[in-house]
Amino acid sequence: MSVTGTAMRKWAIRAGGSALALSLIFWFLPKEAIFEGFARLSWPLFLSVLLAFLLCHVVTASKWWLLMDRAIPLPTALRAHFAGLAANLCLPGAAGGDAVRAAMAHVSLKDGPKVAAAAIGDRLIDLVGLACLTLTGLLLLQDGGASTVLAVAVAGVVFAVAVAGLFVFPRVARLIWARWPGLPARDLAFRVADAFAALGRRPGLLLFTLALSAGVQAVLILLSIRLAEAVGVHVATAAWFFAWPLAKIIATLPLSLGGLGVRESSLAALLVPFGAAAPAVVASGLAWQGILYLAGALGALILVASGGGFGAAPAQLPEISE
Repeated sequence: MSVTGTAMRKWAIRAGGSALALSLIFWFLPKEAIFEGFARLSWPLFLSVLLAFLLCHVVTASKWWLLMDRAIPLPTALRAHFAGLAANLCLPGAAGGDAVRAAMAHVSLKDGPKVAAAAIGDRLIDLVGLACLTLTGLLLLQDGGASTVLAVAVAGVVFAVAVAGLFVFPRVARLIWARWPGLPARDLAFRVADAFAALGRRPGLLLFTLALSAGVQAVLILLSIRLAEAVGVHVATAAWFFAWPLAKIIATLPLSLGGLGVRESSLAALLVPFGAAAPAVVASGLAWQGILYLAGALGALILVASGGGFGAAPAQLPEISE
């Protein structure tokens, strides 16, 4: 199958996953209650959340720029980051936002391994930040149910993957190619391993960017609470800090378009035990998806206004929705 055919098949699978999740949501939950939740939202609130969301992404782009050692101009990093948001809207599954962002950075930096290490390291740091937030919410709730087992298991997997990527992979890659020197892409593997090792040798940078990531995600949780309270979701803030990051991690599974449908159903399932009404949670979650899509559209406008376009991404990197 050609690359285009493979990408389209992945897109179709994800689109089918989102369609199935949304169909189940509207089948089992009263549609009128969901639409009633939408009706409670005001445009001033929605637009203020959108503006704050965009400012959070300026910080997120700056975090990624720091992980690249500020090797490209900050305006270029911002443009690439918002192009990635647009790609998540326009090219879901065909050229994910992270891949487009990395491709645009590579055009400026001409150092593929460094760009790849920064992009993947950035996403691993985001996942660790989410895991830390969900564990913090869990501690504040002092809940000992099945959700605790799920949260601890997911956090454990996230921490293990992050440690493996940043600290174990560089050594393993060198051992593999040293043992079998005839394997292809030896030089590339060593350069990528060196780029990851360079990140691993900078604990101060990793901790600072982790703090930035957790701070941004905490602000996004508070913004989600603002939307949710407007549509009638009233649960403890600690419950949000437990459920929202966990639902976001679950939504990164390659089963849907940017988590559409999966995030809303996961969030509803996690918040209902704390007294939330599932239709209202779904309404607030779909409103949040509207924020994501509008941010992507603005990213596309920024890209077009600056005379750019979507280049071919050199590799498909893992996506994460906001």
